[in-house]
Amino acid sequence: MQSRTITALAAAVVLTAGACSSSATTAPAGGSSAPAASTGAGSSTAVGGKSVTIGVDLPLSGGEFANGDPTKKGIELAVNQANQKGGVAGYKIVLSIKDDAVNGVHNPQQGATNIQGFVADPTVIGVVGPFNSNVGAAEIPVSNRAGLLQCSPANTNPGLTKPQYGALSIRSAYPNRINYIRVATTDDIQGLAGAEFAYNDLGKRRAYVVDDTETYGKGLADVFVTQFKALGGTVIKQDGAPSSTTDYTPLLTAVQGQNPDVVYFGGVTATGGGLLRKQMAQVGMGNIAFGGGDGIVDGPGNVQGSFIKVAGSAAANSFGTVAATHDIPNASAFSDAYKAAYGAAPGAYSASAYACTQVILQSLQAVAGSASGSGLREAVRAYATDSSHSFTTQLGTISFDQNGDTTQHIISFYKTDMSAAGGVGDWVFVRQQDFGGAGSSGASAAPGASSAASPAASQ
Repeated sequence: MQSRTITALAAAVVLTAGACSSSATTAPAGGSSAPAASTGAGSSTAVGGKSVTIGVDLPLSGGEFANGDPTKKGIELAVNQANQKGGVAGYKIVLSIKDDAVNGVHNPQQGATNIQGFVADPTVIGVVGPFNSNVGAAEIPVSNRAGLLQCSPANTNPGLTKPQYGALSIRSAYPNRINYIRVATTDDIQGLAGAEFAYNDLGKRRAYVVDDTETYGKGLADVFVTQFKALGGTVIKQDGAPSSTTDYTPLLTAVQGQNPDVVYFGGVTATGGGLLRKQMAQVGMGNIAFGGGDGIVDGPGNVQGSFIKVAGSAAANSFGTVAATHDIPNASAFSDAYKAAYGAAPGAYSASAYACTQVILQSLQAVAGSASGSGLREAVRAYATDSSHSFTTQLGTISFDQNGDTTQHIISFYKTDMSAAGGVGDWVFVRQQDFGGAGSSGASAAPGASSAASPAASQ
């Protein structure tokens, strides 16, 4: 079928460069370990006084704040701008924001509880989130059963969508009815990209790999291992270290004499990435390059819980991949609007969260004339997941395939610069690459297939 792009009136939800009101609902900031929810509305100029709700499920406290907060703000920015223009199709957009972190770490069961709350609220037409893949594995069975649209800005584990990686068991209630989509590309591509960067760009040949044993982390690390070997590199060892690990020195000293020239971590900062890098320096391995996926590319050194904050000066000589485009359309306008609203630069997934929100709003615009009440939720889901539709977003024009995966397969590469951000250190962009159909068949990453089928953890 011919692709159809939403334009005209739906363009009201596409970015404008002006500063935005902060009147949309805000999530709790900082370190509360208790899951929280809040609801609110943006401008009251929508026609007719009707409203619909977009749910937001992200990790927003403790060590997860560095990733979750800028992602949440991307959603708020899109909703504020839409409401300032009169809403969408006569509806004012309300946000309901829930934290899926417990004691400062993303928690799959809390995510599932949050989704159950959204399912029970008939005003919720879609959800942006989650951020972490094991949370996604716990949530999708709930949202799939209910037919509630989810759009993740950051989940990357292929097992959430691709049948060859176990996705049919996750959406078992209605395996052929897609309700979960994502704008981030998957780890069968991201892990491959990380290995190619380490081998080709950095010239590394001997890798030591550690993963956090969770869905995202282990899956990412497994693909890295497979591709690094395929390129001709040597993987000295791969160790699994759960997020409860507080001392990595026994693992590090056991491989130190084997002379690795790169250490790759599969996981997020909160599940050990920053601490591992810090302890590498403590045992005399600080001069060895360190790499990981988007779970560690989480902001400058003055942000609570960020990789650079946790690792300190040891964060130097680190690289990371982000499963999203860096060179977004109208990048300066987006950055200016975000800075005007929040006084800081966007995070790695702020634009992706903005794009997910645009997909939901453009779907609402398309179906509002023919659906209302209890039928609106299903109409939005059906429209957003139809592979013949495309959407004008902050990431460019995107659509979703038959499994709900984005048609964009871009990986962006970053490295730490300890002189950036006024001397506190930050991640700086190196380059981006479109991997096209790489990994789409799953052939390159079979070792990670089984890990995604059970709710084990991350991005």
